[in-house]
Amino acid sequence: MVRGKLEVLLVSAKGLENTDFLNNMDPYVVLTCRTQEQKSSVASGKGSDPEWNETFIFSISEGVEELFLKIMDSDSIGEDDFVGEAKITIEPVLTDGSIPTTCYNVVKDEQYCGEIRVGLTFTPEEYSEREYEEESFGGWKESSY
Repeated sequence: MVRGKLEVLLVSAKGLENTDFLNNMDPYVVLTCRTQEQKSSVASGKGSDPEWNETFIFSISEGVEELFLKIMDSDSIGEDDFVGEAKITIEPVLTDGSIPTTCYNVVKDEQYCGEIRVGLTFTPEEYSEREYEEESFGGWKESSY
């Protein structure tokens, strides 16, 4: 049974499509791992090549397969614009323990629109075998009725 902590180092992105026409966009990332969601800071005015260098921690349990990164452009007027998204399969980090900072493709409408740099580290949760052993003493057959 796989359980532990997934540490995500969100480094930077480059080549993103600028969704603001008059000035540089203000990108941020929404990181989602199953039902857990976290948001990076807004890289104000950083445009198509933002840097964050932020770390996020997710609790991992059996059946978690992917980490989703949704890049948004923070707009002061109206709704934030969708820039693109990346999907990272986490099985390799569960096996190897860590994956150095790697570039992942950012896509929008199934089209490549930049890349995002992310590092991953998995720390297994320590548990004792005793917690999962069945008790081997007593029972209804050994009772004194």
